[in-house]
Parts: sequence; structure tokens; C-alpha cells
Amino acid sequence: MTDVLNALVGAPERALIAALKVLALFVTAVIAFRLTGRRALTELAPFDFVTAVAVGALIGRTATATDASWLDGAAALVTLLLAHLAVTHLRFMPGIRHLADPSPRVLVHDGKILQPALRRCGMTRSDLDVVLRQHGVADLTAVRLAVFEPNGAISLITTSDRILHDR
Repeated sequence: MTDVLNALVGAPERALIAALKVLALFVTAVIAFRLTGRRALTELAPFDFVTAVAVGALIGRTATATDASWLDGAAALVTLLLAHLAVTHLRFMPGIRHLADPSPRVLVHDGKILQPALRRCGMTRSDLDVVLRQHGVADLTAVRLAVFEPNGAISLITTSDRILHDR
């Protein structure tokens, strides 16, 4: 019974240390994100997503690991965010841009679904229908363009958009 209780509760001082480390890493992450920009929390391109997931893993692992100090976690966190910042700036170079950011893909053109593009984006017709409904589009023929953006969002241009812009 003592082993079960120990496995569930552990040593209270270790729990306090884990809580203090996660608090310190949280503050470190907030400061680091503030200094390096907010891209990893807003527009999730693939490298942004990897950074966000890795930050969570680092904070979680460091907070609960008995063999990792706050300094270990903070060093890894700052290194990760500096690498993210470097990729963010290197994306302005054409060769790097194609590696870091996927190209937008047209999913619907003039009311016609482009099935190969839909498949390349890992979407089904049902997924597309959900997006159309979220944008208030009931009829596919009203869609001039549906574009799968590099950050994973889907932009819609409808025939009513053209009429509004032509006025």
C-alpha cells in the first residue's frame, strides 16, 4: 500500500520543486516570446507549430524531471526560440521560404472543387463543407476561390465579394 501511495503522491517537496520550476519556465517562456515575437502563438506555419509543441514539451518535461534544472529547461527553451527567430528571418530568402512555408493551394475555383488539391491538403469534401458553412456559404457555386493558406486557414472569395469590390 505504501508503494501505491508513494507512486500517487510521491514526495511533497518534489511536487513543490516541480511547481516552482514550471512557474519559472512559464515566466521565461512569456519573456522569451515577448522578445522574439508572437508568431508561434498566432499564425501557425509548420515551423511555428513545431516550436509551440516543443515549448510545451520542454516546460512539461523540465517541470517534472528530477534530473533537469530550471536552468537546463531555460537554456533549451531560449535556444529553441532563438532557432525559431532565425527561421522566421531566414524565410525571406527564397530557398528557405519554400522549406519553411508551404505554398497556398487553391481548393475551389469558380465553384468547382479541385480534388487533387483537396487530397494534397488532407481534406475531404466534408471538411470543405464545414469550412463553407463556417463562412456562411450554402452554395458551392457562390465560391470563386477557396484557398488553403500556409498557416492552415482556408480563405474564401465568393461571387458576392466580387460584386462588392466592383462597385
